[in-house]
Formats: sequence, structure tokens, C-alpha cells
Amino acid sequence: MIEVVPSLSGGVGAQLRLRPPRAMTARQFVALFAALAGAMWLVALVGWLAGNAYAPAFALLHSAMVAAALRWLWRSGERGEDITIGPEAVEVSRTSQAEAVFRAHPYWVRLRIEASGERISLASSGRQVEVGNFLGPAERRELADKLQDLLAAASGRNR
Repeated sequence: MIEVVPSLSGGVGAQLRLRPPRAMTARQFVALFAALAGAMWLVALVGWLAGNAYAPAFALLHSAMVAAALRWLWRSGERGEDITIGPEAVEVSRTSQAEAVFRAHPYWVRLRIEASGERISLASSGRQVEVGNFLGPAERRELADKLQDLLAAASGRNR
């Protein structure tokens, strides 16, 4: 998901917030786990009644593994990137890191679109950072268009 936040400094520049798309809310994830765990425990109960003494232990282990997998999946959706483009600097920062991973003057920043739009990166002075790698193909094309327009406006190349 691409969210454009306009700049506060006289309308020059903008900030793009990139987040992976989520198909479910937190409540729906909990409901999914409850449905899966309920089905596992129902089958374990039937197995236990049929004489399998280990069925509840395996259901407990399986429930823990499914909970851990769903938790990991939810946490992976919390990552994101902020791309700030202004007249003085282009800055890329990630939610997992405190400081910017890329910073350069907008005049020297070049947008690179590789592999038919599969990889989008910003480059300057021998440094390069890939952006939006968790976005879908259509969103990456939209990101490339927005970055191209914002970089041209920030560096004065659109005049």
C-alpha cells in the first residue's frame, strides 16, 4: 500500500509511506487461529476417544506451531518504508531501523527500474537502495511513476 503524505514546507516535496498489503485485520487473524485450533482439538478429541492417548499432546504442539506461524506472518506485515523527497534531500528509512538507510540530494538521485518493473531502486554517488520490494507488480509501477514525478519536481528537472 502506498500512502502519499504531502509536505508541510510550502507544498514542495512529499513523503511516501509503503506498507505491505494485508488481507485480514488482527481480529480476523485471531478468528482464523481459533477456527484452526478448534478443528485440531476436535480431531484430537475424537482420536483420544478412539484410544489414541497422544492425540491431545500432538494437538497442543500443532496449535503452538500454527500460532507461531500466524504470529510471524502478522509481524512480517508490520514492516514498511518511508521515502521522503524534498528540495534538500531524498531519504529512505525503514521501520525496522532507527536511522535512514539512504540519503542524497535530489538532483543526484536516479531512479532505476530493473527487470520490467520488478525491482525499483534509488541510486546516488555509488550507493543504491531497493524500495518497495514487498509491493505487488501494479503497486510497484505506481510507485515508480510517483517517484519519477516527485524526483523531477524536487530536483527542478520538470521545468
